[in-house]
Amino acid sequence: MKYADVILPLPLENTYTYRIPSDLEKTLLPGCRVIVHFGKKRYYTAIVAHIREREPDRSGEIKDLYALLDAAPILCRPQLRFWQWISSYYLCKLGDVYKAALPSGLKMESETMVVCNEGFEPTLPLRPAELSVLDAFGAKQKLTLSELEKTTGLRNVLPVVASLLTRGAVAVSEELKKGYTPKMQTFIRLSPACCNEEKLQEAFTELKRAPRQETLLISYLDLSRALNPQPTKEIAVKELLEYSRCSPSVLEGLLRRGVLERYEKETGRLRIPVGRPQPLNPLTKEQTQAYHQALEVFKTKDVCLLHGVASSGKTEIYTHLINDVLQNGRQALYLLPEIAVTRQITERMARIFGNKLLVYHSGFSDNERVEVWNRLLQNNTPVLVLGTRSALFLPFRNLGLVVVDQEHENSYKQQDPAPRYHAGNAAIVLANMHGGKTLLASATPSIDSYYNALTGKYGLAELQTPCNDYRMPEILTVNIKELKRKKIMKNTLFSPPLLQKMKEALEKGEQIILFQNRRGFAPVMECRSCGWTPHCMNCDVSMTYHKSHHCLTCHYCGYTMPLPRQCPQCGDTNLRMSGFGTEKIEEEVATLFPSAQIKRLDFDSARTRTAAERIISDFEKGKTQILIGTQMLSGRGNFGNVTVAGILNADSLMNFPDFRAHERAYQLMLQVSTRTGGKGKQGVVVLQTSQTEHPLIRMVQTFAYKEMANLQLSERSMFRYPPYYRLIVVVLKCKQEEVLKEVATVYVEKLRARLGERVSDPVAPPISRIQSFHIKKILLKIEATASIAPVREIIEKVHLEMQDVPFFKQLWVYYDVDPV
Repeated sequence: MKYADVILPLPLENTYTYRIPSDLEKTLLPGCRVIVHFGKKRYYTAIVAHIREREPDRSGEIKDLYALLDAAPILCRPQLRFWQWISSYYLCKLGDVYKAALPSGLKMESETMVVCNEGFEPTLPLRPAELSVLDAFGAKQKLTLSELEKTTGLRNVLPVVASLLTRGAVAVSEELKKGYTPKMQTFIRLSPACCNEEKLQEAFTELKRAPRQETLLISYLDLSRALNPQPTKEIAVKELLEYSRCSPSVLEGLLRRGVLERYEKETGRLRIPVGRPQPLNPLTKEQTQAYHQALEVFKTKDVCLLHGVASSGKTEIYTHLINDVLQNGRQALYLLPEIAVTRQITERMARIFGNKLLVYHSGFSDNERVEVWNRLLQNNTPVLVLGTRSALFLPFRNLGLVVVDQEHENSYKQQDPAPRYHAGNAAIVLANMHGGKTLLASATPSIDSYYNALTGKYGLAELQTPCNDYRMPEILTVNIKELKRKKIMKNTLFSPPLLQKMKEALEKGEQIILFQNRRGFAPVMECRSCGWTPHCMNCDVSMTYHKSHHCLTCHYCGYTMPLPRQCPQCGDTNLRMSGFGTEKIEEEVATLFPSAQIKRLDFDSARTRTAAERIISDFEKGKTQILIGTQMLSGRGNFGNVTVAGILNADSLMNFPDFRAHERAYQLMLQVSTRTGGKGKQGVVVLQTSQTEHPLIRMVQTFAYKEMANLQLSERSMFRYPPYYRLIVVVLKCKQEEVLKEVATVYVEKLRARLGERVSDPVAPPISRIQSFHIKKILLKIEATASIAPVREIIEKVHLEMQDVPFFKQLWVYYDVDPV
């Protein structure tokens, strides 16, 4: 008898053991998917991690595997090891990693079906909610819980179903949900009876009285080249009908005559527009030098940081390095921080690499992602995958290079749910497991990466000269504090210098971008009489006014409330809005420049991949003159016709309570600034601030990245922050504030007993309650030179000890390793 240790897509620490039925012993391999029965009634798709000969030494019943889904493993050689590294380093459950790694289309699980009892006769009156559930069935015999909630509008339908279950009105059962379904397409071909010219001539003779059918047959022969010695081209029904301009009934006539026959075939959903492949662009002298620097680094090191200023041609270097890897028969991964950035890069890479390009991110459907997965799994050919952080989990067989573009971006760090991994760090480990290399690239590298390059952990290649006659922008600072004191900016968001530059740009037919890293209309509403401010009922945060929906919204839990007409505390109607977001900027710009076409690029206006692409595409084509946006603007390439950029409030970026605030502020301001200018055209950036003499503002004006990095490094060394120390945050959440305080104090005492002063006191974050959960954070500062394994063991031991502490099980506890 053999046994399989399997990983379940649940937040579980360990693998679970199942007995392998005798008929599966020879076909089951590690990396295959199996259906297992877990819990009382549920079924899940598990991944086989190990196969063992002996029965495990543990009590309890060992269940049989329910079914085998794969004839061959769906994971490649290092994938399980990579999952285990993420689970170990980021202190999360292996099941969490599995859930994040596999596309949903490859994970089948059972769902609860509610079946209506048609013969049910109530003996007691039913409540309105119960009647609503029974009415929801209509002509249908069974519905899922989610379908019932959607139909009835009830937020929690479970108690109602439970009540109906006890009355005998409904029954429940578990059914496996369908996973990936291949896309099938109907094609047409000549029937075997008409495959030679003689039979075909007879068919044409019969069709003399049916001219439409004759036209359709001629169209098929023309499209398919069936009479040529070359291989016949497959013709889809849709293509044939469009080409011949015939109706489906005409085709049905030919099928009945036995001249043509139809057949179905699986076709892919992946459609990347590929034209004739173009050769690589020749590198400039400076690019050639940086390219050879990177090659030299890769001879001795696994990681190279490419520090290149804006518009210096970093992408040209990526394409040459990727081409080298593909020429050697290996695979490459090109990571981007956001889905919305992928369109421009996809078009560029498709022109060079043609059908060797695959694109993978969460904006695709489940079925599309499964097809990318299967394409990599079934083909060992050289391929370039372009994607966001989830592309790290694809089944690469021979990964030779990972390019992490804009490696400083925070969006490479997964926040919620677990695993809370950093794609840049994980990419280095993954490439190393394949014996490949990693290229980190940015115009404003993260200080951690820059430090690693300075100390020799990474190699360094530099590209400090812009190409294509690009000129770095002129950055003008405006003291808005002084302008407001003089009442020059009394009721406006725009300083006179910015307004003048905008007016000049529009007169010349040029474009403008305006940056404010806050969406909505106004972040704070306040009563002028008593100072009342509307707060979210679930979170410890003020509500943001969204004028487009005429309501107040919480940006943390989504709770909304109508705009109050008067103060609920004192009854005064004198309510004012404080601060400003992208909606308010849009409204004021529309008033100042009524003839200009204006668009916003923020989370509210670009909730879908296509919406963001449409906004960017319209701006690139010149349909939009002024683009207002949040940090979604900063990740774009140079727009060419943009000559003016306005940073409306630099102070809000610098005054954030975080040790990385100045680093991020510098990166954002520089990224926005370098979106301006084009070939031989210098852009102008108007930077509005009340701290014109601040050292960081001066560094932005002079593009002094190294000066900024060295200043930040000296401060972080003094206060024990990365890159000199590694941070681990223990996050504790509980709905009862007193219980949270008590348990957090005990947690710190136990950690300090082993780690000493490396453990901080439990503190509440700036927003101390989110979605009704009160939050405390315990910060661990571990020396960068120390091994993480003993620290991990200590944390796990303390967590086990905490299980005996009263009320600890009321808390939700997780760890954030290397927070950003």
